Amino acid sequence: MVLSGALQPGERVVELQFSARLGVSRTPLRIALTELEKEGLLERLPSRGFRVRAFTVDEIGDAVDVRGVLEGMAARLLAERGASQEVLDQLTQAVEEGRALLAPARRDPNTTVDARAWGQINRRFHEILCAASGNRALLSALEHNNKTPLAGPAALTLPSTPSLLETPFVLRAQADHEDLLRAITRREAVRAENLMREHAYRSRENKRVLLESLRGSLSAQPLLADSSA
Repeated sequence: MVLSGALQPGERVVELQFSARLGVSRTPLRIALTELEKEGLLERLPSRGFRVRAFTVDEIGDAVDVRGVLEGMAARLLAERGASQEVLDQLTQAVEEGRALLAPARRDPNTTVDARAWGQINRRFHEILCAASGNRALLSALEHNNKTPLAGPAALTLPSTPSLLETPFVLRAQADHEDLLRAITRREAVRAENLMREHAYRSRENKRVLLESLRGSLSAQPLLADSSA
C-alpha cells in the first residue's frame, strides 16, 4: 500500500484503524509497521502511530552511494585486519545459501527468483561484513544513512510479487558477494573496497529501474515524489 500510492506522503497510519481496514489483528500489523519504519517508508509520530514518508528516486540514489562508500571502507578494514574464521564461515554460509536459492535461475533465465528471500540473505551478508570491520563510528553512520527509504541492503524488491526484471539484478548481486568473499579471504583490501563500491553503484541503478517500472505500472498516483520537481 505504501509503494503503490494507496497511502499518500504525510498520511497518518493509525494501528487500530488499519487493523480494521485490512482485517488483521493488531500484533502482526504492529510488526509490519515496525519493519516499514526500519526501511524508512514510515516515520513514528510522538503522538502515537506513523506517518508515510515522502522521498525521491534521487534521495534514494544519494543514500545508496553513501552506503557504498561506508561499506567499501568496512570491506577494506576487514580485509586489512584479516577476518576471523568465524566471520569467514558466516559469510560463506550466506554466499552458499544465495547460490542454492538462485540455482534454478542460473539454469533458466526465465525463472522468477524469490528476490525477497535473497534480500534477507543479502542483508545478513552486509551486516556480518560491516559488523566485523570493528569500526563503531562507521556502523553508526551506516545506521543513520540507511534510514533513507529503500537505501538498505535488504530493500531490493518493490512490487508485491517478484518479477523477471529483478532476476538479473539478483544474480549479479550474488556474484558480487562471491567476489567480495574471495577478496576478503585473500586480504586484498583495495580490491574488496572497490568491489563493494561497485556493488552499491549497481544497487542504485537497479533500484532506479525497479522504481521507474513500478511507477509506470501503477494507475494510482505513486508515493514517490518527482525528483525533477
